[in-house]
Amino acid sequence: MKKPATLLTLGCILLWTAAAVVTGQVSNPPLWAYGFTAEGPEPAAPPCTETSKPQDCARAGSPRPKDVVHTLPDAARTFTEYEIHNGYGPADWYPGDHPPMPDIVAHGRESDKLRACALCHLPNGQGKPENAPVAGLSAAYIVQQLQAFKSGLRQSAEPRKANTNEMIQIARHMTDAEIKEVAAYFSSMTWRPWIKVVETETVPKTRPDLNGLFIPEPGGATEPLGKRIIEVPENPEFTEKMRSPRSGFIAYVPPGSLKRGEELVTKGGGKTTACVLCHGPELQGAGITPPIADRHASYIARQLVDMQFGTRESPMMKSVVPRLNEDDIIAIAAYVASK
Repeated sequence: MKKPATLLTLGCILLWTAAAVVTGQVSNPPLWAYGFTAEGPEPAAPPCTETSKPQDCARAGSPRPKDVVHTLPDAARTFTEYEIHNGYGPADWYPGDHPPMPDIVAHGRESDKLRACALCHLPNGQGKPENAPVAGLSAAYIVQQLQAFKSGLRQSAEPRKANTNEMIQIARHMTDAEIKEVAAYFSSMTWRPWIKVVETETVPKTRPDLNGLFIPEPGGATEPLGKRIIEVPENPEFTEKMRSPRSGFIAYVPPGSLKRGEELVTKGGGKTTACVLCHGPELQGAGITPPIADRHASYIARQLVDMQFGTRESPMMKSVVPRLNEDDIIAIAAYVASK
């Protein structure tokens, strides 16, 4: 069973080393991929240096109410909104959905202002569009990426994206043992598909929350989608207020994205290396190459842009991304999210 993955990896190495590198086709990081609706510099990210505590690099939200309790379908417990969003012990609605969490995942380390992994990535590792889906990644890949954050090899092309800055500092404050614990935990879980991709010209009018998750505005107003992907929670209250690890997302993409994406992902479309050559025919990854099927479209697009801009270094992807324009990135992200 090991042989196909090994051959696939060797084939990818040959492609990476042989392909020419050209100038990137995306002129500026697309606002929608990073959770913004207007050009910068505001809202600027908080100051963040190599010695900053992780939470000091994050955007500060308003205090959460402590007086009203909430529940979710099939949950055995109730929590206040304050408890749900407690950075050092966020609510775990469904303990039976995952193995026992390591302390660094469940509570973080408050003395270092290192918030719990479960706060953003959720106890089951499903994550959200504005951060990263980590369930089902290989332990080796998770370790590799945390080390990349720690060493400065993985940053955001959009300097206002504060939660990336916080993630860099989290990695720098984690011990090697904690990194291995986190990797073993999230890699032990199977990814659960929860993204519905819809081609459309019109989308709900939205607002970005603190970290760039788009939330539909009350009243049902709509607006043209244009050249964007807008990814929203199926149940905004469950996701934004109660951090439900079971409530999924809808990714709205421009008409024609899926057909164009299939061409690029499966054949390269004359512009890039076909994704299936390295990520596998079902896009489930092989060896150190991560699975990308059914992952958040916004996240996939953001990573492709970061790699094209060179703020996320990846020798494996260096020759893959340069010729892609924004339409290509939208199409690829839409297609892989639909699988």
